[in-house]
Amino acid sequence: MAMLFGFGNLIYIIVLLTNAIAILSEDRFLARIGWSNTVQQPGFGQQVGGDASIKHKLINLMTSVRTLMRIPLILINTVIILYELFFG
Repeated sequence: MAMLFGFGNLIYIIVLLTNAIAILSEDRFLARIGWSNTVQQPGFGQQVGGDASIKHKLINLMTSVRTLMRIPLILINTVIILYELFFG
């Protein structure tokens, strides 16, 4: 049984998805659809530090990826580009 994706293709997919998350602009795109990381005051009956919704967790994940993966993504993309240029 042949594998559909190889290990190299899986790496490319992960890097491309991480790049897609990293380039989303919070001011231009995410704020317009309500996915901004603004601090909201808790409403009546809501807990301040309680369990967060999936949407809030995804917003925090995107913010973390943009913050922590900036330099590593530059290096990883450079290595992939050089690999493709030389070993194509």
